[in-house]
Amino acid sequence: MNKYQQIVYEIEQYIHEHNLEQGTKLDSLDTLTQRYNVSRSTISKALDTLEKRGAIFQQRGSGIFVRRQRREGYVSLLVNRGFSANFKDGATHYDVLKVEQTVADEDVANNLHIEVGAPVYLVERLVYLDDEKLCKELSYFPVSVVPYVNKEIAEQSIFHYLETAYKMNISFADVYLVIDQLNDAEADVLDLPPLSPGLYMEQVVYLATGIPFDYSKVVYHYKHAKFFVQSVNN
Repeated sequence: MNKYQQIVYEIEQYIHEHNLEQGTKLDSLDTLTQRYNVSRSTISKALDTLEKRGAIFQQRGSGIFVRRQRREGYVSLLVNRGFSANFKDGATHYDVLKVEQTVADEDVANNLHIEVGAPVYLVERLVYLDDEKLCKELSYFPVSVVPYVNKEIAEQSIFHYLETAYKMNISFADVYLVIDQLNDAEADVLDLPPLSPGLYMEQVVYLATGIPFDYSKVVYHYKHAKFFVQSVNN
């Protein structure tokens, strides 16, 4: 995790832990620069990231202010740091259905920019939010970028593991959403009747270098999944 990303995380945590209301004024750019002992450009990059995420808004000449906090239990479509980053500590847990090394088919290879037949880790998990099934997730990680994943790692935040163990700088993602009906297998694992509606998400997550390291296919439980997007006009 880069220094500016650590600052983003700490400011977000401070806002949520202190339940700051919309319009609360935060410390100035100069104060934050001194507190974190970094350059103004690093703080500016952190603040720009927070603004794009909808956590703050900046008014030239007036200061930095908190935006309305997200509602509890909602998945942000702008946060690409995994499920654990969306919810308070302990709200999510994982039932790991499968972890294995396999080879990339054409679909996986195209999305991860690797050769067909290249080795990948396949991780299949059920994600729970407050003990209710939120979604089923199927993820592929290229072995050339992610050297090792096992069941113990998959039972926690994989992104946090990659940032900690391999110092990976997770940066941005492409997200695609489609609404369709669940097939029998999907309905069974989510405890829903066949042909129930489902929100399907495909996501490719990239490192700061532009290298894709995660291609995921997620199907959400329509009764338990709620989403939000906070936007800004640039």
